Amino acid sequence: MDTRPFSKFEWTIAWRYLRARRKEGGISVIAWYALIGVMLGVAALIVVQAVMIGFREEFTDRILGVNAHITVYSADYDLANNRSRSIENFADMAAAVASVPGVSRAAPIIKAQVMASANGQNSGVQIYGETLADIKNLPLIANPESFRGDIEQYEDGVAIGDGIARALNLRVGDFIQLISPDGAVTPFGTTPRINDYQVMYIFKVGRSDIDRTRVYMPFVEAQSFFNREGFADEIEVFVDDPQAVDELREPIRAATDGQIIWSWRDANGAFLAALDTERRVMFIILSLVVLIAAMNIISGLVMLVKNKGRDIGILRTMGLTQGSIMRIFFICGSLIGIIGTLMGLALGTSFAYFIADLQHFLEWASGNQLWNPEIKYLTEIPARLRWEDVLATVVISLGLSLTITIIPARNAAKLSPVEALRYE
Repeated sequence: MDTRPFSKFEWTIAWRYLRARRKEGGISVIAWYALIGVMLGVAALIVVQAVMIGFREEFTDRILGVNAHITVYSADYDLANNRSRSIENFADMAAAVASVPGVSRAAPIIKAQVMASANGQNSGVQIYGETLADIKNLPLIANPESFRGDIEQYEDGVAIGDGIARALNLRVGDFIQLISPDGAVTPFGTTPRINDYQVMYIFKVGRSDIDRTRVYMPFVEAQSFFNREGFADEIEVFVDDPQAVDELREPIRAATDGQIIWSWRDANGAFLAALDTERRVMFIILSLVVLIAAMNIISGLVMLVKNKGRDIGILRTMGLTQGSIMRIFFICGSLIGIIGTLMGLALGTSFAYFIADLQHFLEWASGNQLWNPEIKYLTEIPARLRWEDVLATVVISLGLSLTITIIPARNAAKLSPVEALRYE
């Protein structure tokens, strides 16, 4: 008889025990429960990790694709209006920032909030005053998820988000009325400024808070509309590597003579850190779910050892060592964990890969919107499968399944042949 560890006869006996029905002393029903539990636990862990990573990456991409990586504000503070003063030498400052190694784009902008009105509807919007050349260098605006109109005609009117167009029932060629409280100064005080602009371009970037609030206006027109002639509110800066913005703080501050530097990490760092913390906590919690599912393997093996006491005694008298008995029952438990993990891996990766298609199908079938973009900022459920997350899930599942199998396998090996056959 081949007595090498994990030899063919050990696998044969283990597989026979695992397939045996309960009336034959097997654990087939319990084995199925344990296998399904491990499978669902692994699948859930993979899907949750993929969705949370997808949400983080998609949200970061939306931030970096539309908003400035770094914003330069004037160091002079306007106490009366509780804000930084406008930048007078904005052209020279933008050129100095653009010359910093690692900076891909630096553009002066005008930024303000106004009331937009059209077709009897009103909505609060945020104006971004930029030149055509600068707006064409914004990938998610010049090449958005979808668009209507011609961006080349942007200087003849304004560009608005798809959410604003839907809220105000606007199409390309229609006029939108913008009302600013910061209007002309008269002897009777400041009067609101009201202008009508033709909608030349409608964009959709897929992020609700951008599509529903953002209006781009030609830079010179924005200076006139908001009484900023000769000034810019800020310099928006885009860099080659957005993840390395902290390394560019000091070079940009030096190029701007010590102006205020504000990066995308400053604006969104706390939120992204909270997402990372939540993802780690969910990984721990769902790992416990896998552990609980794997505990069924122990109960199944304990019952199998009890039912196969006579067989253990016979095998020991035939010359099998304690190590062989232990390996036989270890194989029984490990097969449940391995097969359950592989099935969970297939189920979880498939579900994560097709989750957007599943969302669209369920929304079509139910007639309801399952994903609220106004809350989650995105138009569909994102999912990103990363090999390191999948590998970590597989390692955790296999590690737990194989570890807990050792205890009942050792108990089976310690069973004395005399005690096992005493009442036979």
